[in-house]
Amino acid sequence: MMGEMQNGHVVLCHEEKLRRRFLLFFSFSSGLLSTFPSYGKTKSKNPYDERRLLEQNKRIQKENNVPEDFPSFIREGFEVKVVAPENYIKRDSGLIYRDFEVGEGDCPKDGQQVTFHYVGYNESGRRIDSTYLQGSPAKIRMGTNALIPGFEEGIRDMRPGGKRRIIVPPELGPPVGPSTFFSSKQFEVFDVELLNVKDCQRRTIGFYSDVVCN
Repeated sequence: MMGEMQNGHVVLCHEEKLRRRFLLFFSFSSGLLSTFPSYGKTKSKNPYDERRLLEQNKRIQKENNVPEDFPSFIREGFEVKVVAPENYIKRDSGLIYRDFEVGEGDCPKDGQQVTFHYVGYNESGRRIDSTYLQGSPAKIRMGTNALIPGFEEGIRDMRPGGKRRIIVPPELGPPVGPSTFFSSKQFEVFDVELLNVKDCQRRTIGFYSDVVCN
């Protein structure tokens, strides 16, 4: 199933950390893998080269002990294709996801607080973050721009108890440059477990004001 979700993408326990952290498919086996458009400029490719790059990525991911059904990436310069089983779904925005468990209840709305666990991976399958390892889930209010766009889109239609793998394309990911942790645009993969959704209200006492979520 979902790597850390079985063995225990960002570990972000505070909204400020979540603000600072900021993840297409090529089929070689019909019926097992789905094909999506590549990211970046396109040009004629040698199938042998693409297969070689795919196998190289799979080998590195195996060394990193990626979870089952983890997507693979064929990258050559700025061009990337994502390879994954056909049970992944791609949206018009470019976000790709797969539900492992749907969960129950209402989906989160703007202003509500979501509590969730997640594990974040890069294209090589290396784990870059995990709330499980830090020992506490992340909490964030929806609609406050505290999450990268692709991550928030990915959890917006989840239900409490749901488990989902989200593949965030560069255009929905974090900014890059000297002021961030990222020097190049890459896909990021998040395994997310939505724990609960709470309503929030602003509380004002004298000159003090804050938001309380129950």
